[in-house]
Amino acid sequence: MKTIDILIKNANELITLQGENTPRKKKEMNNLQIIKNGCIAIKDGKIVDIGKNLKYDAINIIDASGKTVLPGFIDPHTHLVFAGSREFELDWKLNGLSYMDIKKKGGGISYTVNHTRKATFDELYNQSKFRLDAMFQHGTTTCEAKSGYGLDTETEMRILDVQNKLNSNHAVDIISTFLGAHAVPENQKVTDYVDLVIDEMLPLAKNKAVFCDVFCEKGFFSYDQSKQILNAGKKHGLIPKVHADELNDMDGGVLAAQVDAISAEHLLKINQKGIKAMAEKNVIGVMLPGTPFCLMMKEYAPARNMIDQGVPLALATDLNPNCYVENMQFMIQLACFNMSMTPAEAITAATFNAACAINKQEEIGSLEKGKQADIQILNIKNHSMIPYHFGMNHVETVIKNGKIFS
Repeated sequence: MKTIDILIKNANELITLQGENTPRKKKEMNNLQIIKNGCIAIKDGKIVDIGKNLKYDAINIIDASGKTVLPGFIDPHTHLVFAGSREFELDWKLNGLSYMDIKKKGGGISYTVNHTRKATFDELYNQSKFRLDAMFQHGTTTCEAKSGYGLDTETEMRILDVQNKLNSNHAVDIISTFLGAHAVPENQKVTDYVDLVIDEMLPLAKNKAVFCDVFCEKGFFSYDQSKQILNAGKKHGLIPKVHADELNDMDGGVLAAQVDAISAEHLLKINQKGIKAMAEKNVIGVMLPGTPFCLMMKEYAPARNMIDQGVPLALATDLNPNCYVENMQFMIQLACFNMSMTPAEAITAATFNAACAINKQEEIGSLEKGKQADIQILNIKNHSMIPYHFGMNHVETVIKNGKIFS
């Protein structure tokens, strides 16, 4: 009998998400491909078999009776590396101040930029590792991480270097995004800063990041400026992403389709033209329900409408000093309660479609032979318990690259 490293057996629900390695849309998002009383075999960091009643000699046998087994969560939109928490803004929010009001009072991105610039490499590394540890404990095994709290060449590159060192040292895999165009530095013209991003930052970022992102928003970067930056990033081999239509309708969905972005993110104010364009181009809509939640907004992205029109959706935390959360389970809960997504749709969005949003679906996001053994075991009887029993961490065991972490 073949010897393997790990055999997980008797899972009440083994959520495989098996299927084509293309983004799941419409009804496909509800198809979790569940195996009842399922088993999964792991050797040398890979999944070697999956099904029922598997027979192997295993060095480690995990009895998952009464539990739910699914792929590790993939968080495709985070601002992992920063210094300068902003808990003081909560009182301002409670008094009715908007995102832009807080920015004018000296809070917001600029506050964090000032603190991040002053932080050493080691300070940024240690603070970010603490956040990454929390993400891992809540079932996230891969995340995207953006720069953007430097807004000068030196600090932007330092943030990317911190992310890459964390990727080398930490169990969680990190995929880096260059977001030099997160905001315009104080006392600098936007046109001058766009030139700096394109002429100085992008040539350095191309060897440190996979994606290029931009905050297309009133008071930040216009449609045309965003397009200019994203196209410049493409010339350096960086795949476009867009912070789009968060606070205002900026035609961000249209922009994402026009530049062949892999994803458009936020999308609270997306228009129907943008939804149609994203659906036609298979641009993934990354939903960030934690952001309107922490901004105390009544409006969330129109997830139900987007799914029905054929936009593949992913879920992410938007971890940052304004939306300080590492827990993808909470994002699933918010997606169900505030965005009319079903539990199955939300899980697909937090796993397989999230992998598609960072171009990693060939390796992770589903439980299939040959894929990386990134797996979590939840101490719940079925997947609907994730949103139903909210406010706690259901993760009992995480397996990353075939190594067991409990």
